[in-house]
Amino acid sequence: MLHKNNWIMKTLILVRHGKSSWEYRVSDQDRPLQERGITDAHLVSNEFKRLSENIDSVYSSPANRALHTCMIFLRNFNYPLQNLKVSNELYDFSGEAVMSFVKQLDDDLNKVLVFGHNYALTNIVNQFGNKPIDNVPTSALVQIRFDVTSWDTIKTGITEHILIPKQLR
Repeated sequence: MLHKNNWIMKTLILVRHGKSSWEYRVSDQDRPLQERGITDAHLVSNEFKRLSENIDSVYSSPANRALHTCMIFLRNFNYPLQNLKVSNELYDFSGEAVMSFVKQLDDDLNKVLVFGHNYALTNIVNQFGNKPIDNVPTSALVQIRFDVTSWDTIKTGITEHILIPKQLR
């Protein structure tokens, strides 16, 4: 997307994993989605597909609930699953590792989709977006645009979309 000053903007799309199940005795990374998490991920991804253009790259936390949410989005976008990249840095709950990851992205990428966890995503949205949010709910999506040419220079951006499942039902 070209800006009127002919420079490319960076767009960060953050998605919190869908509602997960606590009924299984598994590690935190292995917790699966509940049925509502699956339904909500379809709801948000289909709405976002209607609003958005192509994504340059997709990254996910290795946690089962984040990967499953990501797969739902990618299938609904017809995005090639083999292009998904999984990063342990995204299995983060504070936001520091996620922001470090984002700031190291290749500057050839302009629109990036990241699947992760709270409170990392809420912290990032409030630190870098211009619309505060108390909590990024499960399956919610927040898109922030930055008027910069390099990921390592992002500061406050413009929150363009906040898609919350409860508001789409």
